[in-house]
Amino acid sequence: MANSLYDALIAPHVGLDTPFLHLPDGRTTTHAAFMDQVARNANALAALGLNQGDRLAVHIQKSPEALALYAGCIQAGVVFLPLNTAYTAKELKYFVGDSEAALFICDPAEAHDLEDIAAANSCQLRTLGADGAGSFADLVAQQSTSAQTAERGADDLAALLYTSGTTGRSKGAMLTHANLLSNAQSLVEGWHFTAQDVMLHALPIFHSHGLFVACNVSLLAGAAMIWLPKFDADAVIAHLPRATTMMGVPTFYTRLLDDPRFDKDLAAHMRVFISGSAPLLAETHERFEGRTGHRILERYGMTETSMNTSNPYVGDRRAGTVGLPLPGVEVKVCDLKTGVELQRGEIGVLEVRGPNVFKGYWQMPDKTRAELREDGFFITGDLSMMDADGYVTIVGRDKDLIISGGFNIYPKEIEMFLDDVPGVSESAVIGAPHPDFGESVVAVLVAEAGTVCDIAAIESAVRRDLAGFKRPRHIAVLDALPRNTMGKVQKKELRERFADVFRRSER
Repeated sequence: MANSLYDALIAPHVGLDTPFLHLPDGRTTTHAAFMDQVARNANALAALGLNQGDRLAVHIQKSPEALALYAGCIQAGVVFLPLNTAYTAKELKYFVGDSEAALFICDPAEAHDLEDIAAANSCQLRTLGADGAGSFADLVAQQSTSAQTAERGADDLAALLYTSGTTGRSKGAMLTHANLLSNAQSLVEGWHFTAQDVMLHALPIFHSHGLFVACNVSLLAGAAMIWLPKFDADAVIAHLPRATTMMGVPTFYTRLLDDPRFDKDLAAHMRVFISGSAPLLAETHERFEGRTGHRILERYGMTETSMNTSNPYVGDRRAGTVGLPLPGVEVKVCDLKTGVELQRGEIGVLEVRGPNVFKGYWQMPDKTRAELREDGFFITGDLSMMDADGYVTIVGRDKDLIISGGFNIYPKEIEMFLDDVPGVSESAVIGAPHPDFGESVVAVLVAEAGTVCDIAAIESAVRRDLAGFKRPRHIAVLDALPRNTMGKVQKKELRERFADVFRRSER
């Protein structure tokens, strides 16, 4: 038995004296130097007594050392559990306990606050800072650059990623070596990545997008990365001339479009811009093409599956859609209640099947059975529609579906309408409890810069062009929509904020 993920992502680069990580301070790490660090990390994990299949929970900032730790876990056969850097101690307590982590690595500044969590779960605690310093870093520095590679099968766990927990407690998605490798292979082929590519990497690496998509694709292709600690428009614009590709969330692209320095000349040498993790507005897609001549390549994935669909690298990249199923991935749109596959053009819940689909939820067999069918199809919970050509459009989450007076209302349809109204930059549509209809529509708007939303004009447009049951009965304007670290609008927060709006208005 080999270790296919290590053999594909890491082993080919051992001793390879070509650039891998370009750092903001001008330093460059070669593939060979990085692989030496990978081996040192694998040895450090072994020195702490971690065995194959043990879980390593990390709550650390993005750094080259953090990436080497992930790769060291692959070599050592340890299951990698990255945790959102925004999590509080109270939230971390659940993840460390639920995963039964053998080792918890955190930022040195938070070690004191997390000691009790580690102790309560009989978990070792070590530190690693954004600057590469810490007690774990000290241990890594003492290790050899030659390490034994653990034998791991295709079905063995490589990572444990917790979902956001918008309903109930967070679920740990178990991702196998085959899940991660098959997805990286599909993306390298589909997006035409080669060793000549240089990816501008400004994403966090506690999330599937920044870690398993961007990093695994770069490693598999033998490509280099410009390694930025976070998205900063000045830094991105400064480093873009050295890049050939960029992966980002929609917010990255809207912020670049807000900067007059970002123009056609700056982007002329780029091969492809890729977007995901949150819906890309058709307007942003069109503005981006108008400004740069590039059509953003939008794709769709989930924590449980990595990538499922993608607009084509060569072919029609359709604004507002997430493209076609990736090679080896099957998708179908099914009735929410019966699970029966629907005709093209009908809205239902998207189900996916393929080698990318996770093994199940950690220690949650009932949740696994509820969302992962016996035939291998995973019920994504995303409302979608597939057109005659097979392009998939995500309409929203099934939890976001509004049922008002017996009518099904899809928020995305209303959001697209509102986004086109003059003066509206973006919108979010939610359902709020209503005494007569069960639920009714609330529209939350953000005005375009330098303007004010004309509510009377918006209400007039709504009355003119939307069916009565779809019309927002309450319109609110905020300075910005609440988003998570990946740019996804937090509708749960909006629903809580506006839960009493119709009850108040009836008083």
